Order: sequence, then structure tokens, then C-alpha cells
Amino acid sequence: MAASPLPRWAPTPSPTRPLRVSSTGQTVMSSCSSWAVCSSFSSIFVPFRRSAAPPSPADAPANAADDGGGRVGCHPLDCVGARDRDLRPEDARPRVFLTWEDLTVTASSGKGSRAVILDRLSGCARPGEVLALMGPSGCGKTTLLDALAGRLGNDKKKTGSILINGRREKLAFGTSAYVTQETLLMATLTVAEAVHLSAELQLPGSVPAAERRARADRAIRQMGLAAVAGSRIGGRVCKGISGGQRRRVSICVELLASPALVFLDEPTSGLDSAASLHVMSRIAGLARAEGMTVVAAVHQPSSEVFQLFHGLCLLAYGRMVYFGPAAEAIEFFDANGYPCPLRRNPSDHFLTMINKDFEEFDEGSTLMLPCADEVIQTLVDSLISRGSLGMKNEAFTMEGAPLTKKRQAAFFTKCAVLTKRSCTNMHRDLGYYWLRFGIYIGICVSIGTIFCNVGYSFASIQARASMIMFTSTLLTMMSIGGFPSFVEDMKIFRKEQLSGHYDATAFVISNTLSSTPYLGIISIIPGFQVTFQNPYGSIRHTISPTTNMPLKDFTRTSFWV
Repeated sequence: MAASPLPRWAPTPSPTRPLRVSSTGQTVMSSCSSWAVCSSFSSIFVPFRRSAAPPSPADAPANAADDGGGRVGCHPLDCVGARDRDLRPEDARPRVFLTWEDLTVTASSGKGSRAVILDRLSGCARPGEVLALMGPSGCGKTTLLDALAGRLGNDKKKTGSILINGRREKLAFGTSAYVTQETLLMATLTVAEAVHLSAELQLPGSVPAAERRARADRAIRQMGLAAVAGSRIGGRVCKGISGGQRRRVSICVELLASPALVFLDEPTSGLDSAASLHVMSRIAGLARAEGMTVVAAVHQPSSEVFQLFHGLCLLAYGRMVYFGPAAEAIEFFDANGYPCPLRRNPSDHFLTMINKDFEEFDEGSTLMLPCADEVIQTLVDSLISRGSLGMKNEAFTMEGAPLTKKRQAAFFTKCAVLTKRSCTNMHRDLGYYWLRFGIYIGICVSIGTIFCNVGYSFASIQARASMIMFTSTLLTMMSIGGFPSFVEDMKIFRKEQLSGHYDATAFVISNTLSSTPYLGIISIIPGFQVTFQNPYGSIRHTISPTTNMPLKDFTRTSFWV
């Protein structure tokens, strides 16, 4: 019986990759140059690939089906790549070959000892391709991303080599983007405002304003956010768009300027399967069209999303159990005695084999699985014995041009955009200044009533001093009310500063300019309380000649000050 052309994990034809009929009558799956992808990786990574003949170029046209409208049907990745061709500039984009060897990361575990988080990892990421980092929860995917991006915390230490285009150098300012696992966006802005303002910050002044706006609108549509473009993002306090939509906004903002190197920490978390496929297709298409190097930590992708990955780095508790073409991972597990069952998602099978979190308590479990420690050790030994050294030697010969600082908007443009964004945020966030403004008014009315008409005797000096002390303390203590909003601003600033959108100077200037009007208004109200002298205080009977009350006392009584 002839072997089925369908992948073993696909029980039915995929709705996004329909079955095609070739000129010979054989049913085949549409493929987006998978043989070319595998061959490019095989020359570097895994020299144990079994012999298989790629389809001949003559058969390629037969695998494409016309949709009846003169357009040849294609996989979403191919369609996205076609749409992105108009984004290519005339000049060559910078390319990044990212390689790492014997990378070890440790963290303090108390009593002077250090716990090993990553244990001697080696690998590389190439331009135009997507490298997926997979593994059980807590295996070190995010730590590896942080180490490669230069964002490790002070409590962690790393050893080993990380090369960019064959050189030991830091990432140039603005040449990389990092989509963190935590979604950090201003809750008061709408989706369109967040993307448009980010485009103003990232794109240089040489790009016309109309083109910047068009690129932002195009990115919103490509991420499927056109329907919620006018909705506020929302956050802890105010209701806004869904968590999955916020995740897509974060990706959209970071990919606006098409950076040369992109790190994605679980970009599909919170997304349904259809949205995950669309987002990853968009990312893979951009990587191919723009020559970007993409390193993404993903958690249990669907079989269709798994096919979009060019390379796969499979981690298990800090150790690397597989590194090579994603299409050959099934063959690697099969060769080591852990074949993937028919009609099962490969990523599910990989994670099931190397997950040992639930082995200590398996009472009542119906799963008959081998010991995860044995599986991990077998895979690690097999990876080492099958040419890991040759892979590293060849990977470290990849070189490219040195990265240069990316052109961005002018400093004053950044200050203006940040000031506009900050003013909008402060105006819409009731807890930033408006709530304190109302509290000030209520307290000032009370204090003004208590100290009204204190007189000018020697005994009133103590009352006036108490009033000044109380007012100063009020201004100081009430500033704490703005800390929650300010902390959120600092998180966003930290993320955008590390991504190279702007520096600390622009942030401080814009924050100062935007907060000055609100602080001025708040200071005026208690300022009436300490205005003890009136320029017309010597004139009596001006307002109430029958009461023999000075104008300054009448003013103080009228305003409770």
C-alpha cells in the first residue's frame, strides 16, 4: 500500500493548506519551499538526515491551484510574503547571524550556591528564518531569550560566547526588538493611537508623515486589529480590548520598523488557534521578505504553526535535547526510539516525552510514558554524537557586516511625541491627577474653614505655622496617589528604552512638560491658604464698610483661606 502523503499528525486535510492534485494525479500538500528551508538548515545543523529526494522544479507549477480569479492559491505565509514585498526599501537591509556557544546561565539560590538555569547551550539563528524555542514550563526559554538579547537581570550570570555576525559586539541601538511575555501598553490609548505614536517614535524623519501613517494602518490591518482600532487598550482598572488583541498590538508596535533581529517571548499566548496561525504567518512572512532574524519562544504550537518554523531548539530543564530543522525533529525522535504516534501534533509529542514535572505523583494516571530523565539523557547523547561539534564550527563561520545605529526620529520629535502621548494619558487617567485634584479641593475647603479669620495677633502665628505645615505635608503625601500610574509608565519606558525607541532624557523632558500644568493647578488651590498678605490689605471698608473688615480678611473668608 502506498504511503500517505499527509503528515502523520494531520487526521484531516488542513483548512489553510488544502490538498492539491499534481499533474500525475497524486494528491499532495501545498508547500512553501520546505525543501529549500530544510536543505539550508541541514548543511549547518543535523548531518543525519535520511535520504529523500526533493520534488523536481518541473513539478512545482503543478502543485499550485488557480483560484479561478487569475490568482494562484498559496499558503498564508506565501501570501503574506507577497504583500510585504512593497515594504522592501531600495537599499540592502542589515542582516544578523546570531550564534552562541557553550552558553551557561546561573542564578543565586541562597547559601552562596548558584543554580544552573542554562547548561552549555550552542546554536545559531539565521536571517530570513524563524527559530522556535520550545520546552516545558520553566525549562529556560525566556532566560535564553534574555541572554541573547542582553537583558539578563543582575541576579543572573552568564558564561560562553554570543556572536553577532561573527563578532563579539553588542546590538546596535535600535537594531533589535523584544516582544516580552508581559504586555506593556498604555491602557488609556486606543489601538490606532498606540501604533501611530510608536511609528512617529521609531521611523526616521526622512519618512513622510503620510507614509508613516500608512505603514501603521497597514500593520493594524495585517494583525487583524482594524475592527478595534478605535477602542482603548485597557488594563487593570478600565475595560478594553481582549488579552489576545493586546498581545497582537505589542507585536505590531515592535515590528513597525522591521528590525534586523526580533525576539518573541510566547507571541501566541492568549490567542486562539486561528489567530496564532495568522500572527505567526505574518511574522514568518516578514522574516523572509525583510531578511529579519526571528527567535521565538513558543508554548505548544498547533501543527500548522509548527510547519512555519525553520529551525527548532528544544530545551529540557536547561539542557538542549534537539537543535536543527523543525521538519527533521520527528525523524530525530524516531531514530532514538521515541516515534511520534500517527495523527498527533509533533510539538505535543516532544513536550510529553521530556516533561518530568508530574512523574513524582502519577497515581491514577492512564499514561504509559517512559522516564523523562532517560529520554532527555538519550536525546542529549544522541545530539552530541551526531555531529554537534561540526554544526558549531560551521555555524561560527557565518559572518556579516557590522551593525550600525539605526536611523530614528529627531530628538525634538521624540520629545514632542512623548509629550503628546503623556498628556493624553494623564488627561484620560482619572487616578493620575484628577482624583487628587478633587481631594485637594475638599481638604482645602475644610482647612480654609478651620483657619478662617485667624487674626493678626501674636497668638495667630502658631496657627499660621500649623496651617503651612499641614499644607506642605498634604502636598507631599498626596503625591503618593500618582505612584501606581507612574510605575506603569516606568515599565513602558524601560521596555521602549531597551528596544531603542528613545532615551531617558526624552522621557524626563516629556514627562516634566506634560505634568507641569496639572501640578500648577493643584498647587494653586493650597496656595490660597498661605496667601496671608493681600496687595490691597491696607485699604479698609472697600468691600464692607459697615463691618470694619479689611479687604484681605474678606477675601480670606470668601475663599475659605
